[in-house]
Amino acid sequence: MHEASYYTREDTGTAACSLCPHHCRIAPGQRGICRVRENRDGKLVSLVYGQPAAAHVDPIEKKPLFHFLPGSSAFSVSTVGCNLSCPFCQNHTLSVVERGVPFISTREVPAEEVVRQAEASGCRSLCFTYSEPTVFFEYMLEMARLAKERGLRTNMVSNGYIEKEPLEELAPFMDAANVDLKAFSEKTYREVLGGRLEPVLETIRRMKELGIWLEVTTLVVPEMNDSEQELAAIAGFLAEVGTGIPWHVSRFHPCHQWTHLPPTPLKTLKLALECGKKAGLKYIYTGNVPGEPSESTCCPGCGRIVIERWGFSVRSVHLGPGASCNFCGAAVDGVFDS
Repeated sequence: MHEASYYTREDTGTAACSLCPHHCRIAPGQRGICRVRENRDGKLVSLVYGQPAAAHVDPIEKKPLFHFLPGSSAFSVSTVGCNLSCPFCQNHTLSVVERGVPFISTREVPAEEVVRQAEASGCRSLCFTYSEPTVFFEYMLEMARLAKERGLRTNMVSNGYIEKEPLEELAPFMDAANVDLKAFSEKTYREVLGGRLEPVLETIRRMKELGIWLEVTTLVVPEMNDSEQELAAIAGFLAEVGTGIPWHVSRFHPCHQWTHLPPTPLKTLKLALECGKKAGLKYIYTGNVPGEPSESTCCPGCGRIVIERWGFSVRSVHLGPGASCNFCGAAVDGVFDS
């Protein structure tokens, strides 16, 4: 097993993990909240290093990343495990590791092999996604370093629940990220999601400062985060960090433990769009509603469509040199270069 990073050994034999804001103190033979970092005789090991549980070629729009190499494909890889416990998780078969169930290793897949597969697939980027990439930090970091050396772009889809030091170590090898800002309520984060709000907000601020191209997704869940007050608060926070941050407001569908709630009404998503506009955000998108006009990117200058989408497909692009609008010449925020 691969020794984990970001922990200290205590005299009692406990391993104090500092990878994420949970700061688990893990007794010998036990695992942290993520269920994939285990104390073995005072040494913290990663149970998922070299153990991909999923690998697929996806459109980059599926992440969703709309302003990062639009129309390209991403080689998407994941292990099991997560450090939050969302009851509506769409990837719960990967994220949930049952307590007491031993981790069963399969053939180890070295980071070099994953990067070779990404190159062979013809994808323009390597994406860490599906479950929470933070919990396979050591494996992700090695893959990201190798990918950058070979000219592949990198990106991650994350809940943002990571500490400052590991994020800063990862940043030079990470081109883009989509962070799930799941609510704007400390109570919701603590009682529903199993975490805290402020560390996620800090990750968003820090990613922006570190130069990682950033987009944010909020799954709008009925009865959890769908009030106008909360949606406006999220939009206002993002506008303070940067009005050029794309905000994806996605439709909830019953899933995992929350099958009792209905899908998000379209009127609620449109309310979120209005909140984003009032806050001054330049790019607000609806997700999980193929065919909605707000899937497309409009120029912040003239308002005309510069990237036309249907679902995960890009139908047309009207951007010139320097990501400028072909109609009025205004700059469009993002990473569009070859």
